[in-house]
Amino acid sequence: MTVRALHGLGVLVTRPEHQATPLCELLVSAGATVLRLPAITIEPAPDLEPLLARLAALDAFEFIVFTSANAVRYGAFVLERSPPPLLAAIGPATARALEASGHCVTIVPAAGFDSESLLREPRLAQLRGRRVLLVKGEFGREHLQERLIERGASVTVADVYRRVPAHPDTAALTALQASMAAGAIAIVTATSAEIAASLLAMATPALRGAFERIHWLVPGARVAAAVRAAGVTAPFIQADSAEDQDLVSAIVRWRAGPSGA
Repeated sequence: MTVRALHGLGVLVTRPEHQATPLCELLVSAGATVLRLPAITIEPAPDLEPLLARLAALDAFEFIVFTSANAVRYGAFVLERSPPPLLAAIGPATARALEASGHCVTIVPAAGFDSESLLREPRLAQLRGRRVLLVKGEFGREHLQERLIERGASVTVADVYRRVPAHPDTAALTALQASMAAGAIAIVTATSAEIAASLLAMATPALRGAFERIHWLVPGARVAAAVRAAGVTAPFIQADSAEDQDLVSAIVRWRAGPSGA
């Protein structure tokens, strides 16, 4: 990737503040101009005492599955009880977070970064009688939990964090609207359905219209479908995953093509 691959391209990064910096740095290193507007914030679950009491009363788990890096950030404490024989991560970013916190990951998808990818792993195919702890955020997808139960697992859910819509002040929205009106933003990132929904909810009518005149960067078909279902008709740039490098590579490919010239 050349330094000037994205020269002059404006990108609106909407990830939570604590997760946005690596992506922003990659974009800037490729020549892009970045504007940050976190669409959601991540908070620990408000009351973990009932969860701790419930876990203390249960037998040891044979599998513990973490569904995101945020699940690791707020839920790695569950591994202090007794590390399970098998520790699973839903994708590479989650695996890196677990390893950075000193834990050895035994199951991570060979390809992909979602529930479907993890469920393709052979060691999760037959789970009859196995005790599984699923560490996740509140109100996340239930697909993984449902499929694990179908495969015979006894699943305990630990909701350790929650996604909260951000509420930027009027000045931030006014500045964004001015940048959009000046044509300074060509791409808006939406790395999850929750981020897209919150971004659309906070948008003024003028911003909502402007969002239809730029490209949306999304990771994979599932998020793309969710953003479409939310009413966005703008063109998409679809990355291979929500990994920072994959997101930037997708923009570089688009920029090199006829529609990004």
